[in-house]
Order: sequence, then C-alpha cells, then structure tokens
Amino acid sequence: MAKELSTILKDRIKNYKVEATLSAEGKIISVADGIATVSGLYETMAGEILEFPNKVLGMVLDLEEDTIGVALFGDYSQLTEGNKVIRTKVVVETGVGDVLLGRVVDVFGNPVDGKGAIKFKNFRHVEKVAPGIMTRQSVNTPMETGILAIDSIVPIGRGQRELIIGDRKTGKTTIAVDTILNQIGKDVKVVYVSIGQKAHTLSQIAAKLEAKGALEFTTIVAATAADSDAEQYIAPFSGMSMAEEWMAQGQDVLIILDDLSKHAVAYRSISLLLRRPPGREAYPGDVFYLHSRLLERSGKMNKENGGGSITALPIIETQDGDISAYIPTNVISITDGQIFLMTDKFNSGQRPAVDAGLSVSRVGSSAQTKVLKEAASGLMNAIASYEEIKGFSEFSSDVDQNTKNLLDNGSKIEELLKQPINSPLDQGTQTIILFGIKQKLFANADVKKMALIKDYITNDKTFDDLKKKLNSAKELDDKLKSEITDKLITLVNTTNRKK
Repeated sequence: MAKELSTILKDRIKNYKVEATLSAEGKIISVADGIATVSGLYETMAGEILEFPNKVLGMVLDLEEDTIGVALFGDYSQLTEGNKVIRTKVVVETGVGDVLLGRVVDVFGNPVDGKGAIKFKNFRHVEKVAPGIMTRQSVNTPMETGILAIDSIVPIGRGQRELIIGDRKTGKTTIAVDTILNQIGKDVKVVYVSIGQKAHTLSQIAAKLEAKGALEFTTIVAATAADSDAEQYIAPFSGMSMAEEWMAQGQDVLIILDDLSKHAVAYRSISLLLRRPPGREAYPGDVFYLHSRLLERSGKMNKENGGGSITALPIIETQDGDISAYIPTNVISITDGQIFLMTDKFNSGQRPAVDAGLSVSRVGSSAQTKVLKEAASGLMNAIASYEEIKGFSEFSSDVDQNTKNLLDNGSKIEELLKQPINSPLDQGTQTIILFGIKQKLFANADVKKMALIKDYITNDKTFDDLKKKLNSAKELDDKLKSEITDKLITLVNTTNRKK
C-alpha cells in the first residue's frame, strides 16, 4: 500500500505543471506622498497608465519583481491599502494638434482655462526617442528674440537649445515672454511649459500674451506648484510631444521650459519616495539623462524629414550665481549655449541683465542675418574691453584720455542695450543702433541722452523707411551704410541742441 502511494505521488509530482495566471487587476499595498506600491500586475509596461478608484490615474515608474511603483495624478487622499488597480494598457500620452493653440491645458491636454472642451484627432506618447543625427541639419535660420543684447551678442537659431540661467528675480521669464511676443507674424508656433510656478503668475503670463495677440499661436502647459510632483515631472515631456506634432508637419516651433530646476526637484522627490539610490545633492543617478533625453528631442530637421524645427529655451534658476551646482552644470553641458543673467547688473538697472562674458551661443553667427552680423561685429570685444577697464578705473581717478574714451563708449553701449519689457525690436531698429555703435557715431552725444536717442530711433517716423529697407535687406551695402550714417549724425546733432 505504501509503495503504491509513493508511486502515485512521484507520478503526480513528475507530471505537475505550474500555470502562471497573469491578471489585469492588482491591489494597492501602500500609498503615501503621491506614490503607490501595487502588486498583482505582472505584464505592466514602464510608463503605462493605471486606473485607481475615484478616477485617480497613476503612471508606472518602477518595475520590481513582485511590485510596481506608481506616481499618482490628482487627488489620491481617498486611496487606501487593498484598493483595486486596473491596467489600461496605454502608455502615457497627450493630445496634440492645432486645437491646442490659444489654450491653457494640463499635462494630458485637458483644458484648464474654462474655455470649453478640446476634441483631439491625434495623440502622441509623452516619451519618445530623439531624432537621429542623420535626420537633422545645421542651424542656419535666426530665431529672433527682439532683445538687442541677445540678438547681437548671443544670437539664437531655429533648432537650437539655448539655456536661460540666473538667480531668482533677474528677468529669466521676462526674456522668454518677450521672445514669444517677437514671434508675432513670423509663422512660429509656441509651447510654454510652466513647471512649479504659482497659478497666479501663470495667469498673468497668459493674460499678457492674450492682450498682445500672441496667445493665438501659443499653447500653455500648466503644472503649477499646486499640482503633484508626477504632473510637474511629466509636463516638459508633454510639451515637447505637442511641439513635435508641428515639427513633423514641417513647421517651426519655440518651446519654453520654465523651469527645469523645479522639474529636477520634482523628479528627485519622486525618486526618493520610490527608494531609488540618491547621488549628488540627493538627486538620482539618472537626472542627467532626464534632461538630456528631453532636450535632445529639439533640433532642426533636414528637408527629407520635413524641414521643421523645435527651438528649446530651458530656464534654470541658480543660487547666488553658482553655475557650478549639479543641475546647472548638467544642463549647460547639454545645451548649445547659455544666456547668463547677473543679479548685480539687474539691481543696477542694466536690464536685460545679460552678462556678455559668461553668455555664449555655440551656433554663433550662423543664427544671424548678414545685415545684423555685420552691424554687430566687434560689439563683444568692445563690451569686454569696457568691463575690464571699468574694473581697473574704479581704483584710480587718474586715467589717460584713451581710457576715458573707452569708458565713455562702453557706458553708451550699456545705455543702448537697456530695453523695457514687452518691447521687442525689429531687425531694422537693431541694425541702426548696432551700426552706430560700431562706427562710433554716438561719440559726440552725451551719455545721459542715449535713452532719448534710442527712443527716437525706435519710435520716430523719420526712421520708418530706413527700417523697412533694413528689414528686407540681404546685406548691408554702402548705400544703406551711408543712409544710416546721415540719419544718426543728424539725430545726434539735433539731440545735442536740446537741453
């Protein structure tokens, strides 16, 4: 009997088959601080959307052997241990297309501006592999900001990634908004991504763009300070996907990422809650990849791939001007240059507070028209010489005439580079000012009258015809140079006679 029983057991063990049951439902093991740990979902994909009770959604970020780490969107306060979780089998995506223009939306493309629902025809995954190098071409078309200090010293091209970096309250967002305003009538779509800002600040930006007529070609993606870390983390990727839809159609797009410092902080919070190993400044080891895979999606495509472009202007906030901190150095190494804003310059009234020494555009003069390139040549050297001599002259009251002339010329350049907010300048106006600096046509003018002279150049109707010629000119020929010279000499003489 025992022998027969043993034989039966051995036979059953030999023929026993383990059948794994894969379920589309799981349950919450734990939930806290916007992160849920889920078990029972064995075929879940990274980045997949899961559905929780009360219509709460979550995005899969961690795939462990027996559990899944999920970042939650929306109000998760009613979720508890044991709640059912359902797979959607859909990776995170956002609505795209022209229906987004003029709207303020969340990271999924849902409207948050009270202007009604949006009906999407197309959707795109928020995560996408960046285009390969063979699909791209060199940057050769200017993305004009309308800001004299930038278009002349650190020009930006369509398809470039130019970082705007500086301390808090130095005008970073103002430069971004002015750049958007300067795209009016230039057939450029704009995506402005707000990450971790106050809702009140964002509403002011939206109102300003609408009042100036720029909101009609702009989409604002809102992930404010009141939104979850998961929404702040996914916001720039959603904005980039929206921009890619237009780029795929051969259009030029400008995307503002305001700002990636808060984006990195949101990702750090998520990573620490997911118990990922912390690195420098407690950021996870893949924080560099976080921003590189985002910004690499911008660029200028070649004709075989549509010829569109995405110009990225990421913003980074520094602490006490420290550009050697972890996140600033990471993003500087990824981008094609940076516009560095100095607190001292800003507080002294030099606005925009662009530091010519630390600011650079690696695309350089390829992003300028021939007219502006010729007019701006030598400006950087003039500013550098002035900054150097200015530092030495502060320690000595006895300087020679040549040094006095350099200081006088430099102070006039500073005055001419000052620019009020929301007042972009066209190529014609910029060329006249820059040519006057280059040829020292303002040498006989008083420094205190430079603001008045610039105002005349910008607004006086006697310059309108000249500006029209310069805006459409392919190069700065002798006839145009002569006309600019005559106009400026007359203006300086007239201004000098006024008290």
